[in-house]
Amino acid sequence: MLSLFIRWPLVTMPFLPSSLLILLTVSTPSWCQSSDTTSPKAGNGTPFPWEKMRLPEHITPVHYDLLIHANLTTLSFEGTTEIEITASQPTSTIILHSHLLQISKATLKKRVGERLSVEPLRVLEYPPHEQIALLAPEPLAVGLLYTVVIDYSGHLSEHLNGFYKSTYRTKEGEVRVLASTHFEPTAARMAFPCFDEPAFKANFSVKIRREPRHLAISNMPLVKSVTVAEGLLEDHFDVTVKMSTYLVAFIISDFKSISKMTKSGVKVSVYAAPDKIHQADYALDTAVTLLEFYEDYFSIPYPLPKQDLAAIPDFESGAMENWGLTTYRESILLFDAETSLASDKLGITMMVSHELAHQWFGNLVTMEWWNDLWLNEGFAKFMEFVSVSVTHPELKVEDYFFGKCFNVMEVDALNSSHPVSTPVVKPAQIREMFDEVSYEKGACILNMLRDYISADAFKSGIVQYLQKYSYKNTRNEDLWNSMASICPTDGSERMDGFCSRGPHSSSTSHWRQEGLDVKTMMNTWTLQKGFPLITVTVRGRNVHMRQEHYTKGPEDAAETGYLWHVPLTFITSKSNSVQRFLLKTKTDVLILPEEVEWIKLNVGMNGYYIVHYEDDGWDSLTGLLKGAHTTISSNDRASLINNAFQLVSNGKLSIEKALDLALYLKRETEIMPVFQGLNELIPMYKLMEKRDMKEVENQFKAFLIRLLRDLIDKQTWTDEGSVSQRMLRTELLLLACVRKYQPCVQRAEAYFRDWKEADGNLSLPSDVTLAVFAVGVQNPEGWDFLYRKYQSSLSTSEKNKIEFALSISQDKNKLQWLLDESFKGDVIKIQEFPYILGAVGTNPVGYPLAWQFLRENWDKLIEKFELGSNSLTHMVIRMTSQFSTRARLEEVEEFFSSLKEKGSQLRCVQQTIETIGENIRWMDKNFEKIRVWLQSQELELL
Repeated sequence: MLSLFIRWPLVTMPFLPSSLLILLTVSTPSWCQSSDTTSPKAGNGTPFPWEKMRLPEHITPVHYDLLIHANLTTLSFEGTTEIEITASQPTSTIILHSHLLQISKATLKKRVGERLSVEPLRVLEYPPHEQIALLAPEPLAVGLLYTVVIDYSGHLSEHLNGFYKSTYRTKEGEVRVLASTHFEPTAARMAFPCFDEPAFKANFSVKIRREPRHLAISNMPLVKSVTVAEGLLEDHFDVTVKMSTYLVAFIISDFKSISKMTKSGVKVSVYAAPDKIHQADYALDTAVTLLEFYEDYFSIPYPLPKQDLAAIPDFESGAMENWGLTTYRESILLFDAETSLASDKLGITMMVSHELAHQWFGNLVTMEWWNDLWLNEGFAKFMEFVSVSVTHPELKVEDYFFGKCFNVMEVDALNSSHPVSTPVVKPAQIREMFDEVSYEKGACILNMLRDYISADAFKSGIVQYLQKYSYKNTRNEDLWNSMASICPTDGSERMDGFCSRGPHSSSTSHWRQEGLDVKTMMNTWTLQKGFPLITVTVRGRNVHMRQEHYTKGPEDAAETGYLWHVPLTFITSKSNSVQRFLLKTKTDVLILPEEVEWIKLNVGMNGYYIVHYEDDGWDSLTGLLKGAHTTISSNDRASLINNAFQLVSNGKLSIEKALDLALYLKRETEIMPVFQGLNELIPMYKLMEKRDMKEVENQFKAFLIRLLRDLIDKQTWTDEGSVSQRMLRTELLLLACVRKYQPCVQRAEAYFRDWKEADGNLSLPSDVTLAVFAVGVQNPEGWDFLYRKYQSSLSTSEKNKIEFALSISQDKNKLQWLLDESFKGDVIKIQEFPYILGAVGTNPVGYPLAWQFLRENWDKLIEKFELGSNSLTHMVIRMTSQFSTRARLEEVEEFFSSLKEKGSQLRCVQQTIETIGENIRWMDKNFEKIRVWLQSQELELL
């Protein structure tokens, strides 16, 4: 599954940027209760025979026969689940999962010789653990094959997980209903009773009953359709490969599709609402290209005969990797040539790449339990960049990877972060694992390993991992053992130079021609939270290095004692050849061939660490940027900006020096350094907005526009250029217009006036539409017109841009109406609410309204968006992470502590309290320095 990128532009990003974006939903959070200390009681008051959240391991499912009949008029469904099971020890109790299902009958079949016996099973339910117990009249014999048959019924979920209702409106205004599934991580049990843990893999045969006007699709191709009654068909789908329950999928709809074949004969199809199927061509071509790439890269053929991609109108996460039937939010799959941004094409390509990577990482080889979710998600996130850089080089995907690393480091620097591999039990804890640490940090440390051991060796290791564990489940160490077998640790030298580091070695690198202990090295990155700060001190030719756990906060913060194996890289003023050094100890020294004017560590930002250059190290690098910034790569420039401002937080560097370094941006033209500069500078005035510091706040906003004015003025109001150039244009023009830079505002006003006079039928350059809408929305007539266009638009990209514009209005009444209306989920779908609340929450006029709304509607919010879900996490963090006063901190602490089991224990609550405390400390320390520095700069930037 892929949670969404932050789709709102940088100018609205919070102080701690978060790519925690949107995943699941369901009903009441009964599982957030801790287990009773006494024996659990079933729903009827009798003792329930199992106390643990995890299922017992002595019953194993082998095969499921699923029959589902959904009524899209009554919004209910009936089903029969037949599960072939075996027992590894005698037992008369079968424990499995069921949630919000009404079970009418359960029986046990077994074959004795030629005779088939059928015995009734007594059913006990224990809702707090979402479990049922089936009690057999006598113990099951070890090794025999039994079949459990369960008849049940349920209602299509009104939320966005399990087996749920979705709707769309045709261009004629007719509302049509469909039913779709979203099971990851723990919602298959809402559609059929099952052993709903990833290690219980089985084969599935799915049958769907439907009306003739509908179409049913599932993981596997259709085998046949039979008539079971007048006006009722039953579709039989082929048997799946062995897989986990969370990957089962089925959709009943009136969708249309388009198809193509890959070179190896896999049929790829995209399904969408009939009025939008013309927007599916780009995704189809992209999916074919990427599926062919993965088959070649992994040296393992895609194991199913087809791969469907379905655009679902109501979808909380970005996408879901169900085997053979990947599902997507419409805006993440459909590309409208008229209205979609360049960033939309990039997002679609990467999202499709992510879900197709999962067909191997996650589906073919699955983590044993959710504590190692990163084995699925970190790999899929990493493979986005590996695959797209090859298949779509024009997208320059390498420009964006390291922004993901910067974002997750903001979260990973908090005490409330967690190791990549973390023990979890309850569903709410499991849902919390779908965060930046599992996705982005997982990808960043894999990239670091690949850079360290070489791309070829890395590829060999993961191919061996996939081949060895196909159709099985794995743990963290299984991956590292596969890597270790590629690079033995016995000191033997490999001819390809991999273990000996032949092609990469240097006289200064401390490589000792020895095998690499991948497992020991990578455990320091997956079993410890956080990341290292490397402090560098140059004394002549000697480079002294020291590592410590980086944490935000004062320098005297408690030492954790963490130690990492850090694969350092560096270049110097005398050599742009990348040198390598493995730092395993707290301190070490390397000796350069000659003295240098500057040294730059973490070349290309391939390592997951930040660097502090002591003494005059930062002065030398600042001078380099001001004098000849293109001497080092754009990624290196972006990492210097990031590292400098990170070091302000823990007192290693003054705010004045960080701002002095950022002044070089006046001459910068590349997207990554400019975006990173905005990521560091915009949050400063966002914190001031929350403290009512108007004079300095306005000075800082004016400084930012002056800093980037030359680059802003160079932007054309067209859709010309590369993807990076177009994304930069969108961001800069939006920033300029929101900050009321008059040349931008006047141009946007003229465009909006023409567009409005043409009743929205004038084709605007898509790259400038956000800026145009942001200006046009600021008067009541413009706001009302945009909302009317929202209601009629069939373009999800256009709708997203209008949502953003509506959210940045300066009219409090409009903002309050928008919050109320989007929470109803009628015209504006409920999936959009977390974004709208977040955008209003970062609006200087709207944030008190959004904060009040969150508190007043918390109980309703956790009905729509489950505890631990990324939707809820996104709302909490985005809503509060720019607060910077003690009064707000006290409000936040008081509110969340009052929630008890309804939210006080959530990790996002810990993160936001910690973040606000850091904001307060940071502002208290740096605000006056910024004020003085701004006064000194007023003449320099004119």
